[in-house]
Amino acid sequence: MAGESGTADRAGAAEVALDRQDLREVTAFAAACAQEVLAVFEADRPDDARPRDAIDAAWEFARGGERGKRLRDTAWAALKAAKEADSEAAREAARAATAAAGAAYLHPLVKATQVKHILGAAAHAARTAELAAGDDRTVGAAHIERAARRAAPAVVDVLARYPAAPAGGGRVGELIRGLDAYLRS
Repeated sequence: MAGESGTADRAGAAEVALDRQDLREVTAFAAACAQEVLAVFEADRPDDARPRDAIDAAWEFARGGERGKRLRDTAWAALKAAKEADSEAAREAARAATAAAGAAYLHPLVKATQVKHILGAAAHAARTAELAAGDDRTVGAAHIERAARRAAPAVVDVLARYPAAPAGGGRVGELIRGLDAYLRS
């Protein structure tokens, strides 16, 4: 895998050292964050297993499975489920599941946008919690603190290899930047 041996140059883009175990650690963190709010989606669409399937695929990879078609397919399916959900909270919960499966595809490119692969599931989960609580931002902040405590040292180590989270992204972007700053402090 490109970047596993350290800094390299691919089409002029700097790379960070990133190996399969790093990806498994990040994906386990993302899956745990997404799983915390899965019930919000399932309450909205009890017969739709797509977000659960994405989280299950993320856990499977995190525990030693292959990074391949199942992860990609379940991530895309969870994204489609997000578009079909009836409430914004359910949509965010499905996006958290999408981000969990997508975490396995963190790239070794030194770009701030890659931080979304590491922290996106946590931020979407925090936004889910906010919306489920009537858009209470203190609930989202508490959720981010729990996610920060959940992040294993290996996740923080991977995060530190990348630039700080980028600007933009609305409320989810704010939550990503808040978690990013918390974990880097």
